[in-house]
Amino acid sequence: TKVTEDILNIYKQSCRLQACIFAVCTEGTMKVSINLLEYEVHPNDLITLLPGTIIQFREKAEKVSLCFAGFSAKCIGHINLLTTIGSAYPKLIEQPVVPLNEEVASYLKDYFALLSRASCNENFEMDSELVELSLQTILTSIRLIYHKFPGENSSSNRKKEICRELIQAITENYKNERRAQFYADKLGISLQHLSTTVRQVTGKSVLDTIAYIVIMDAKAKLKGTNMTIQEIAYSLNFPSASFFGKYFRRYVGMTPLDFRNR
Repeated sequence: TKVTEDILNIYKQSCRLQACIFAVCTEGTMKVSINLLEYEVHPNDLITLLPGTIIQFREKAEKVSLCFAGFSAKCIGHINLLTTIGSAYPKLIEQPVVPLNEEVASYLKDYFALLSRASCNENFEMDSELVELSLQTILTSIRLIYHKFPGENSSSNRKKEICRELIQAITENYKNERRAQFYADKLGISLQHLSTTVRQVTGKSVLDTIAYIVIMDAKAKLKGTNMTIQEIAYSLNFPSASFFGKYFRRYVGMTPLDFRNR
């Protein structure tokens, strides 16, 4: 119920969520990257992060605080997200950050506080059935919230949809394919159209976007595993540790070993 910038700073390095997170901003403003698209979060904004979302905390304008509820990948696997969210799903994917009026925001804050009290109480068993019902309650609330929320205009929506499709394609193929042309073919559009669209929406090139995902995986392996540099290079389908090192240094500004040891 009191997530501050000390905790958010952990996410200054981009990561791919396995869990499902629902958060309400309670204080301050901040900039975040969700699936490589930039968003500004204000008090009473609802943030919905589905499993597989790539998240990065960019910067804050002032003191920031959030309250949230999170559900593990195992819990999420027991329900059908698409069925529960229903027709609101496309809007949620388009706009993972939406403003709430103060009254609705207060209901979610109170519900998150109740879940926090129950899950942290050693004398109360928060069994799996109760957890799943809580998740269903939040998802149903989100469906109702998004039904009342207007979608984006079709032109802007299509450009962002291309970027989302690109991110999805990269996350499925980045270990074996780092060619921009491959992803243009995968999406069924010309390389020029893909490059222009990605640049307009994200400010990045297609190759930079591919590298973002590759480097995110490399950083996770460097910090979170005991794999050697060579093992990490091979796991990402680089021909050698030397080639991987040059690629990593180009985008990070230091060698993989320096990044691991810093």
